[in-house]
Amino acid sequence: MTTATTMTTVPLHDETMLLDDTARLRAAAAFVREHDSASLLPLLLPGIEGPDLRALAGHCHFAHAGILVFPPDEETLRARLGDCGLTFDAPSHPSVVVRERLARRHRLAPADLDVRILRPQVRGTDGERRAVEVFALTVPPHSGLERIAASERTAGHEAHLAFEVDHPDPLVLRGLCAILARHGAHPDGGGYNPHEDGTVLYFTTPAEGASGYRRLELYAHGDHRDSLAAHLDHTHPRLASPPAETLLHLLTGAWTTQALASFARLRLPDAMDTRTASTARDLARLTGTDPRGLATLLRYLAMLGAVTREGLPEQLPEEFPEEGFRLTALGALLRADAPDSMRPLALMYGGPFYRSFGELDHAVRTGQPGFDHLHGENHFDHFARDPELADLFDRSMAASSRMFQPLPAHPALTAAAARASAPATVVDVAGGNGELLRHVLTAHPGLRGVLLERPHAVATARRLLDAAGCGARCEYRAGDFADVPPGGDVYVLARVLHDWDDDRCREILGHCARAMPGHADLLIVERLLPADGSPSPATAWDLHMLCNVGGRERREDHYARLLADAGLHLHDRTPLPLGAHVLHARKRPTTGDR
Repeated sequence: MTTATTMTTVPLHDETMLLDDTARLRAAAAFVREHDSASLLPLLLPGIEGPDLRALAGHCHFAHAGILVFPPDEETLRARLGDCGLTFDAPSHPSVVVRERLARRHRLAPADLDVRILRPQVRGTDGERRAVEVFALTVPPHSGLERIAASERTAGHEAHLAFEVDHPDPLVLRGLCAILARHGAHPDGGGYNPHEDGTVLYFTTPAEGASGYRRLELYAHGDHRDSLAAHLDHTHPRLASPPAETLLHLLTGAWTTQALASFARLRLPDAMDTRTASTARDLARLTGTDPRGLATLLRYLAMLGAVTREGLPEQLPEEFPEEGFRLTALGALLRADAPDSMRPLALMYGGPFYRSFGELDHAVRTGQPGFDHLHGENHFDHFARDPELADLFDRSMAASSRMFQPLPAHPALTAAAARASAPATVVDVAGGNGELLRHVLTAHPGLRGVLLERPHAVATARRLLDAAGCGARCEYRAGDFADVPPGGDVYVLARVLHDWDDDRCREILGHCARAMPGHADLLIVERLLPADGSPSPATAWDLHMLCNVGGRERREDHYARLLADAGLHLHDRTPLPLGAHVLHARKRPTTGDR
């Protein structure tokens, strides 16, 4: 077999090597025409059948075969694609994921690699529209990239088969990943491409597969970086960066927080467009900022995926801020008027909570919150004395409301909504500005709601629920945990217990248990620390709670013990977006109930 060492001695831009890429493109196109999901999955995952095969084929479809080629320029690439009958009208896009994978493998800066994506369409024998996904690394003659091209042609790292998830959400993605793992597929990296707002999860498939491809991609339209983070946690360590590079990246995390917070504070997302690029000079005029300083910030934000750079001025002086910047879907989340705006979170994490993290040493030494040490009082009292801060805190909590979106489909709520005898009641304990209750009542017009909160939050919640058309079905109670109203059918504690120590949690759960009728359900929304110590967003929030609030995140078995102490038992748990879970609890049955 020809080795990579032998191939590097071949002139890589002669006709032989170009035809090699052409032959591979023709083979990929033929493969795409001949296969569909049902026939292809057993070739990739030998032994898959029954419910697992139906679940995979039912939730995703064969979308494309991917191949990496090495043209000297885009004109040559288009000519070779035409020779293979692969034509297209859409422009190419930068490939963030493949560029970074190549940079890691060959120890180069990603900026040194010009990798583009093209997806010429192919019709399957069943008439379905599919594609050949062409990654094109431009290798100009005598550029020094010839060795990379030779190595990649031989190894075929980026050759893969892709399945697009039809209706991606965290539960579906987690289930599909679990099925793939059961049948021998191993996580092999992935990423989010802001240029096309898509998330990819790569896997290696079993060696005994008969497809000729060893890599599989799940593609999910949209930003699914919580699912991606869990996937990358299980990726083979060979993809990890060198320790010094990793440490340096971690040490600059504060820069990322402040860059995004400044982006939001300066209202730059509101001044930018997701379709048309603007120069730094024009944006500086609109936002009252310094053009050069703004260009520096925007270049950093482009590395984070919040904006994208267009029309790079390679021939212009470095300080000449005329390159274009366009807002991405990620950056658009920091617009003030975005439907699920995360601007309040950026202002909170880059403001009050950022400053108190400077007191982390104190929190670790004493076990007392750094926020209290900095301000001389806990954050609830501090925010209560400052209406603007209190409003920002409530809005920052609501900015994470995407974790609530699947909650209305929970069996406890659907069962309550289905009761025909009388309208069921959902009691949201410490329900903030009513965002969660809005999701529930909007999804179930037959349910009624009760919201218990502090007086200023009740007023905000009333306005939000009235605007959503749910106000007529909602009752409002201003009070504390001791005032949990009795007689509800479903009680909800969302991101409440992690604010408190165990003794206070037992009190809160006790108040809920005393208010709950025998048939009632309790839904607790929290992030759970993993029992096996694997990386998790909950671990980061545990540190945040220590430093800023004085509470903690907990494991499932810890919550089970707290529930038992209050006369409740944990019935089950369900995952939610953003690393959260729903813990479903009920009153412990008495002897007479058995």
